[in-house]
Amino acid sequence: MSLEQNSAMVKMRIPDFSIVIPVYFNEGSLFPTMDSLASLVLERSDDLVGEVIFVDDGSKDQSLNELLAIQERFPYTIRVIKFTRNFGQVSAVRAGLANSSGRCAIVISADGQDPPELMNEMLRGYFTEGKEVVLCYREDRDESTFRKVTSNIFYGLMRKLSFPSMPDGGFDFFLLGRRALDEMLSSEEAHPFVQGQILWSGFETKVIGYKRRERKVGVSRWTFGKKLTYLLDGVLSYSFAPIRLVTLLGIVIALLGFGYAGVVLVNWLLHGNPVQGWTPLVIIVLVLGGVQLLTLGLIGEYLWRTLAQVRNRKPYVIDRTYESIRDIPV
Repeated sequence: MSLEQNSAMVKMRIPDFSIVIPVYFNEGSLFPTMDSLASLVLERSDDLVGEVIFVDDGSKDQSLNELLAIQERFPYTIRVIKFTRNFGQVSAVRAGLANSSGRCAIVISADGQDPPELMNEMLRGYFTEGKEVVLCYREDRDESTFRKVTSNIFYGLMRKLSFPSMPDGGFDFFLLGRRALDEMLSSEEAHPFVQGQILWSGFETKVIGYKRRERKVGVSRWTFGKKLTYLLDGVLSYSFAPIRLVTLLGIVIALLGFGYAGVVLVNWLLHGNPVQGWTPLVIIVLVLGGVQLLTLGLIGEYLWRTLAQVRNRKPYVIDRTYESIRDIPV
């Protein structure tokens, strides 16, 4: 190769940071989200170069078409990963992180409720302050009272049972350095709890509070049932509290049973009055039956998770990856 040809080659620079955005029925909010990222982050990151990775988690609307149009319009490195079907937000996040190439990666939602301008402070936390993890937690939110209450209960239980360091309001807007990112991806759990994996790793962390904005387009697909399932994943994977609780419950019921038997015996010895009727027996059977079913259900949850782990199935299947790689001179 001649010197002229060599000097004319455009070398590719590894991105300094990656932005991962899970997408699920986000038609109408994707262009505003990308506009904000471009004007507030990608064009203001000094000498840092970023890439954007969208993961379409089996959307049935026009989200994919909008993402492909975004690739054509914006002069940045944008990758679109399409799943074969809906595998869940956690799988979408992990797929985006696994396909990121930046020195750090930021995860943000596609609904426009998280302020992208906070990314500049997050990047300073990593590149300037040396924090391996930056968490943005919700101090307040413009949402319905029901959603606020359920979220407070959800994260309150997480703090009590599994992670005392879980920020109030929780977090799903965060930055991971390459070390923390690789550590999280190396844990191939069948039911991963992303927040738990991040907190458990113990890397030096910076925490930033913000007010979550009102959703302007579409409706949330993060239903109460999905929250409950995610709560179970977090508690059963990182806490012995459920097993300990069942053990204590068994001890308490046994003590109550012995106490009741003692009362019946004393009453019979002193007064010769045996217990009359079926009511006490029915109550005892119902209580014990309920506790046994609760215990069996808990054991079943653990067994199902063990079976899922042993099966070692893929957490997601990628149908296609749409590349939009821009040449970035070194």
